[in-house]
Amino acid sequence: MIWQNRNRSVYHLLVILSLLVATLSACKPTPQGGQQVGPHQVMAVESFLADITRNVAGQRVEVVSLLETGMDPHTYEPAPRDIIAISESQLLVENGAGLESWLKVIQDQESITIPVVEASAGIPPRTPSSAELVDEPIDPHFWLDPISVITYAQNIRDGLIAMDPEGRDAYETTTDNYIAQLKDLDSWITTQVDQVTPENRLLVTNHESFGYFADRYGFEIVGTLIPSVSSEAMPTAHQMTDLIQRIKATHARAIFLEAGTNPELAQTIADETGVIVISGLLTHSLTGPDGPADSYINMMKYNTLLIVDALK
Repeated sequence: MIWQNRNRSVYHLLVILSLLVATLSACKPTPQGGQQVGPHQVMAVESFLADITRNVAGQRVEVVSLLETGMDPHTYEPAPRDIIAISESQLLVENGAGLESWLKVIQDQESITIPVVEASAGIPPRTPSSAELVDEPIDPHFWLDPISVITYAQNIRDGLIAMDPEGRDAYETTTDNYIAQLKDLDSWITTQVDQVTPENRLLVTNHESFGYFADRYGFEIVGTLIPSVSSEAMPTAHQMTDLIQRIKATHARAIFLEAGTNPELAQTIADETGVIVISGLLTHSLTGPDGPADSYINMMKYNTLLIVDALK
């Protein structure tokens, strides 16, 4: 009887161990060359880019954002944990066009070799107007024109298919659906902007980020507080004097500041010119899920209403 009980206990232990091994095997990806188990791991640098990627990827991919909401990619400095997170991803999606200049540095220094999708690849850069600097690097803010984001979606789709060929049909379907949403967004913005008379479609911003938006929807860039496509630059006294003169000459109504920008310089110019200061534009980052811009499309709608309400 003792022997039978001991055998029964051993049998139960073997069953438990077998179930445990099976569970662990199901939770762990198979080695290279085998079938992938569980979602693919993709990282996008900015939160708006992560949202675009999720819309293209659908349910086959887990997408995370490298930068937390509210962070500026112009001034971002990667921490060691960020480098580890990048290296553990299967695919990295960047905006490109020089926005993430630090990324090439860490790729070289840390020997990170994961595939990278440059979302903006193939989009021709804009030509600055006479009021803007012409010797600046390429303006990387393509995403502020929803029609350019169609190219983003297509580039991301192709990168996902290269990573996961079995998902081609799913990625093509989700991309087509998202492109339809982007076209609807473009029509919606056009309708909103139509409320502003052409002579009042004048933009003064804190740095050169809304050029593609202006080109798409018929705005004129009067000038910027920071005369650069990077938010790291600083204006000279001569540049500030020139901006004040242009604001007075064009009768621009407002200075638009991105969220998190110190309003002191803008208020000084506003006091000199009589314009109003509008804060809170969202360009490089979404808000959290409870904010007004929890997706790229909602971010564009939020910015459009902020601009239109101030100028109409």
